[in-house]
Amino acid sequence: MTDDPRAALSALVTALERHLESAASRRGENDPTVVAAYRDVADAFETYDDALMDTYGEVTPLEIYAGDEEDFDDDEDEDDDEDFEDDDDEGSEYSGLDDEEYDTEEKPANAPT
Repeated sequence: MTDDPRAALSALVTALERHLESAASRRGENDPTVVAAYRDVADAFETYDDALMDTYGEVTPLEIYAGDEEDFDDDEDEDDDEDFEDDDDEGSEYSGLDDEEYDTEEKPANAPT
């Protein structure tokens, strides 16, 4: 691992370019070249993120996608979802706006709103 964020960023950009090239010329759904390039991007990103943290105490807003793991702990996300639930509409689904809830008629440009 490198402690230089600039060098790690350069390696990440190179890995992304290789991934783009392999994706553009892939031969099938599970092309080993694309899979290897994907892993290289993930490794390069992790190295960059670690170097950024070690040098400046900063992180990126990105995370490595780990796929659909069976042992994935979704408890944190469930707790966050509770903050957005509306107790009044419990059990109902959003079905869009009713016609009365928005104006469909066009108004002249100089008309007051």
